[in-house]
Amino acid sequence: MAERLSCEHGEHRARSLAVDAAVLERASGIFRALGDPARLRLLEYLTHGECCVSELVEAFGEKFSTISQRLRLLRAERLIVRRREGTHLFYALADQHVIDLIQNALAHADEPGKGPRPPRGRTAKEPRK
Repeated sequence: MAERLSCEHGEHRARSLAVDAAVLERASGIFRALGDPARLRLLEYLTHGECCVSELVEAFGEKFSTISQRLRLLRAERLIVRRREGTHLFYALADQHVIDLIQNALAHADEPGKGPRPPRGRTAKEPRK
């Protein structure tokens, strides 16, 4: 299905709406999972390699249940994988796409001038006209 779209310059071109709705929904879930600083911090920690849950609990100084809940959500979004070795569970980033996504997001956020955007429209300090 193609739809005619216009841009600011008055040019028209046909663009294909080729991305499947289910793919968009899964991608949206990934961004929701990445939207929590604590989960993002956990993912960044895993960019350095596989970790046992007990290591994550110690590194973050949080309860086992808190870390487990975050890991469960990240695993549900297929951002991480786990493997069992005896009684230990080890977690790692799912693949190179996830590693690249985390590293690119953090690099972009760290660029000068890339801080939070000002709100659109009138700000609280601006008087009404």
